[in-house]
Amino acid sequence: MLLHCGSGRAGSSQDCEQVFTVHLHDGPVVTLKHLTGTPVGSLNPRTVSGLAEKLVELGLNTPVCAWVLDRLTTRPQDNRTSVSVCSECNILSNQTLACLHFVWPANNRTYKTGLVILDPEEVTYIEAEVKGVIGRSVVLECGQSLPTIYIWGFTRPGSSGIRAVLYDYGMGAKLQKMASAFGEVKVLSDSASLVIGNLQLAAEGRFTCQSLYDSNDGARLVYIYVDLHVLVPITNPSIQMSTSAPVEGSTVSILCSVENGTGPLEYTWSRQATLSRSPVNISQTDSSLLNLTTVNRNHTGWYTCSARNEVNEASSNRVWLDVIYGPDQPAINITPYSLNTVGYSAIEQDTVSMICSAPSNPPSQYVWFHNNSQVYAGQQFVIERISQSQTGTYMCLAHNTVLNTRTKSAIVLTVYYLPAGRPICTVLSVNDNQDIALWCSWEGGDPAATLRWVNPLSGGTDAEGTSSVSRVIRGQEMTHNSTYTCRPSHPALRANWLCKTTALLPEGRPTCTATSVKSLVYTMLSCSWEGGLPQASLQWTDWRSVFLGKAERSINNQVLKSSPAYNGKQFICQATHPLARSRSCNIQLEAPNLLTPRNSVTVFEGSDVHLTCVLKAAYPASQIAWHNNRNESIWLKPKKYLLHHEAFWSNLTIRETDGDVDNGTYWCTAVNVVGSATMGIKLHVNKYPTPPNVTISKLLYGRQRTEVVLEWITRGVGDLTGFMVQRRPARRSLAGWATGNLKESIVDPHIPWQVVANAIDPAVRGHKLGGMDPRVLYAFRILAVNHRTTGHPSEVKTPADPPFSALPAVIGAAMVGMLVAVAGTMLMFRYVIRNRENIPWLHDLLFQHELREQINLPEDAEVALPSEGEDPEVALPSEGQDAEASREQTEESSPGASGEEAGTTEATVEPSGNDEQDEAAATEPPTS
Repeated sequence: MLLHCGSGRAGSSQDCEQVFTVHLHDGPVVTLKHLTGTPVGSLNPRTVSGLAEKLVELGLNTPVCAWVLDRLTTRPQDNRTSVSVCSECNILSNQTLACLHFVWPANNRTYKTGLVILDPEEVTYIEAEVKGVIGRSVVLECGQSLPTIYIWGFTRPGSSGIRAVLYDYGMGAKLQKMASAFGEVKVLSDSASLVIGNLQLAAEGRFTCQSLYDSNDGARLVYIYVDLHVLVPITNPSIQMSTSAPVEGSTVSILCSVENGTGPLEYTWSRQATLSRSPVNISQTDSSLLNLTTVNRNHTGWYTCSARNEVNEASSNRVWLDVIYGPDQPAINITPYSLNTVGYSAIEQDTVSMICSAPSNPPSQYVWFHNNSQVYAGQQFVIERISQSQTGTYMCLAHNTVLNTRTKSAIVLTVYYLPAGRPICTVLSVNDNQDIALWCSWEGGDPAATLRWVNPLSGGTDAEGTSSVSRVIRGQEMTHNSTYTCRPSHPALRANWLCKTTALLPEGRPTCTATSVKSLVYTMLSCSWEGGLPQASLQWTDWRSVFLGKAERSINNQVLKSSPAYNGKQFICQATHPLARSRSCNIQLEAPNLLTPRNSVTVFEGSDVHLTCVLKAAYPASQIAWHNNRNESIWLKPKKYLLHHEAFWSNLTIRETDGDVDNGTYWCTAVNVVGSATMGIKLHVNKYPTPPNVTISKLLYGRQRTEVVLEWITRGVGDLTGFMVQRRPARRSLAGWATGNLKESIVDPHIPWQVVANAIDPAVRGHKLGGMDPRVLYAFRILAVNHRTTGHPSEVKTPADPPFSALPAVIGAAMVGMLVAVAGTMLMFRYVIRNRENIPWLHDLLFQHELREQINLPEDAEVALPSEGEDPEVALPSEGQDAEASREQTEESSPGASGEEAGTTEATVEPSGNDEQDEAAATEPPTS
């Protein structure tokens, strides 16, 4: 396009015809004519607007047109006379280069402008390919240096249109609105390179940089085409399985899905088994699908998918593939492990553990059976302290609950157990007690125990057998205290057991005895020679050498019916043993014979006496029985009689002998199986002399009538050891004594006397008794005692009251009255003084009268003296003196003025002849 404008002077109003001629490369020539009255040096707005519209119609984009208009109206600041610019326009779908060439005259008066189409061969074309990652920054290069003018355009993939992104025509870079869709777009300083930060996916396409370099050699146009590929990072893949729990033998598909990521993608599959520490790569391919045909249990594990592209690599979360299978044939492991011919064996009392293992997924459910009976559910069956009853067949059943499949295995378990107890070994006599047999036995158990007799010299085996074994040795070849060893062996035997036996001769010699049985009805002959191994053989014979019964080992007892015919007869016991010659013992039966040291014994009454009976001869020994003077067994009165036995004598003690009861003959009797004997001992019991008589001298009540003071005297001579006081209620008792009413209460006259004091010292003549009922009148008597002999009772008396004294009561009442009077007087005086204003007459009456008395009695006043013969201290008797005189007169006339005399006088005496007279005696209560 060539623009011609007429010349003229500045400031004239000459119209200028502007002709715009546009010559399109390989196209028609377009001429634009505009008339305007714009002065020289500028174009009016209408001309500029028309030019702009035409430039747009011709395909020049908005930035280029804006630049052209700006150049048409503004002279360059660097005073250049011309400038050119090139722009890329899209006209008729062809890439066309257009250059605007502006020329200003030197005098600035006129100018001319022209657009020249350059030769395409002079344009430089550069193509480049750049890859950027979304969200990151990318640099698009536009030459090595900063061009004079440059324009960045953008063409979307699949489109032919180009859109301006940024341009710079010397006044700074200008961004277009569409650039924000690409990210944060800016120009690299001192260059035309485009920087896109936070790259977006919309920026993918062809970027074109049209740059014009103005130099002295002329304008140079460079086209740079940059194909920008926006790469998207891979997000974490996810795994989908056709089934997560396939059955062994089936097919499984596993898909690795990636939501975002620029391809091509490469997939890597890895698996980590249950017991593996790290995963193992199993596949690396560009396919996201992994097919597992005919899966087996080895495919079980954690699966992970990793996807990789140019940007990054990401891995999925691991997914568990659970292959269902089994159960396989179970395998049974036994601890402790011990095999036998039929299966396994265990020792009784051991702990046996059986583990059943059947590979299965899910794990098998196990059930144990013993002899077809269910005994346990679980993989490990533990039997603690197994017993012999648990021998049998054990079967393990494995069950897969998902597939509902079952398998089983069985074993035979034999429990070995020891025979009961321990091995028994002993020495027996054989061949009529001439030889010895070594015998060892340990029967029972499973299996049977093996027994061996060990040679004591060589240590070898002399004899061997199962359960029992024996070995015979001649008696002449053995000596006393020879030891032999039997060694047992058994699978369940953990210790080194040995059974030892020793051939021994019994110690000493055989002993013979005879005893009575069943109340002397039978006689038992006993012969013993205990100890030794083997035991000795014993045989009884009578005085006629006739065998009694059969031979026995160690002890031989023969029972004979008791008979006096055996008195004096001899019985013999014959003993034999393989290690010794024959030996014997004998006994002779005899009837009992009794003796006594004293046939007659005399003692005083009350003492203990000892009677002795000696057994002189008796075989078998006899028990001595005693009978008293009334022919009664002493066992009927164990408190009266004390019996002490020894081997050949018996002692009878009679306690606290009584002359009236214990006099007479006492008998001792001895009986055995061949006879009896009886002996009498006569006992004389003498009484002590009668003590002197006693008379009561004083019997008085205490103050409260709950105690009595008693005194007595003795009359006559005689031995005594103490005194006894007896009491009983009188026939007339005292009721209502406190009120002064006397009532008679009839008491049974046959009530026995009660001993209230005993064992009083013989030197004492007085005693105080307490704890009496004051409502009852008691009668008392005293007896002297000489050991067990009591004297005649004293007379029966009832106690008298003590003498009465009113002096303490009178003195106490007087003191109380004086205290009350003084207190009342003091209170009255205090009241009068405080209230003298209210009651002046009473105040004057009391205090003025006292004042007058003090004035009327001078110190030198004469006092009248008593007349001659009159008592100076007592002129007139006072009330107190009258009371005292009255009291003295009363005391003189009272029958109880003197305590002891009154008590003795007032006590009623009942003559004492005997107990019947004492029971009938009674007294009237004393009066006060």
